[in-house]
Amino acid sequence: MGLRGEPVSIGKLERFAADYALEHDIRPESSKEKNGHKVAVIGSGPSGLTCAGDLAKQGYDVTVFEALHELGGVLVYGIPEFRLPKEKVVAKEIEKVKELGVKFETNVVIGKSTTIDQLFEEEGFEAVYIGSGAGLPMFMGIPGENANGVFSANEYLTRANLMKAFDENYDTPIFAGTNVAVVGGGNVAMDAARVAARLGACVHVVYRRSETELPARAEEVHHAREEGIIFDLLTNPKEILVDENGYVKGMKVVKMQLGEPDASGRRRPEEIPGSEYEIKTDTVIMSLGTSPNPLISSTTKGLDINRWKCIIADEENGQTTKEGVFAGGDAVTGAATVILAMGAGKAGAKGIDEYLKNK
Repeated sequence: MGLRGEPVSIGKLERFAADYALEHDIRPESSKEKNGHKVAVIGSGPSGLTCAGDLAKQGYDVTVFEALHELGGVLVYGIPEFRLPKEKVVAKEIEKVKELGVKFETNVVIGKSTTIDQLFEEEGFEAVYIGSGAGLPMFMGIPGENANGVFSANEYLTRANLMKAFDENYDTPIFAGTNVAVVGGGNVAMDAARVAARLGACVHVVYRRSETELPARAEEVHHAREEGIIFDLLTNPKEILVDENGYVKGMKVVKMQLGEPDASGRRRPEEIPGSEYEIKTDTVIMSLGTSPNPLISSTTKGLDINRWKCIIADEENGQTTKEGVFAGGDAVTGAATVILAMGAGKAGAKGIDEYLKNK
């Protein structure tokens, strides 16, 4: 179609196929007879759900361990309702996985409630798939970052999406703020900004590079602009200003200019001397990326991680450096997309199947 008009988005085609399957109650193929092998899956996000579903179809006895009280991982706590309806889409997909015979245990923090070694030695699991995501937020380390009114995007979105902070009837409110500054330019920053706007705030996105370098999808930036979000580009925070009660009262920023390309190939932002000024804000949301929580890797001997705390795993089959342990999704790649996490879940299921058959 791109030769004759606008190209067709593959995402829209996938959405149509998925919606069609839901509307016509098309179910996954029923699982084979149980083969007697137990597999544990850590995390009920897109990677864990995909891996668990594929293994169940092949007859494995699968148990998914979820740290939170609700299933779905980033699909539930990270992506806002207006982008991914929870009841209409996520809950129905989870129900399909349950129908395949997969068991779920919530409020289980692997590395604290129990360990991977205990899953093998005490609970009889023969393989483990780690799909625990990347939920550890990064901060800038600037003065005032510990003030009341400073959030990571993870916390802000989790409070709004999972804990219903927007609803006054819930016991988990959030300080919505009147003037919100979101620091960062990725898809998560756009989600946080659009949620803040829905909570009634005037929202600025503060990003140190130009619009050309914005890592968020063009569609997300377009939607944010349509909803009235202001972009302060080539701007970088220097300090969060705090009042006498410890609350955010503003943010000192500096104007930037693009210099020579850095190791990533993008032009390096450099401060323009004497260009500091203040933004009026009472809430700052840091959306600078995330890394995997080191809880699992630090409590599992023989499980190697790289310098970004991501688990080292084979891309083709998810095999880690520890025998019988496989991993995929954001726990391996760092924060990425839902579809890449699902692909890793499929690769992990294939790897576990081959491993147990050869064993």
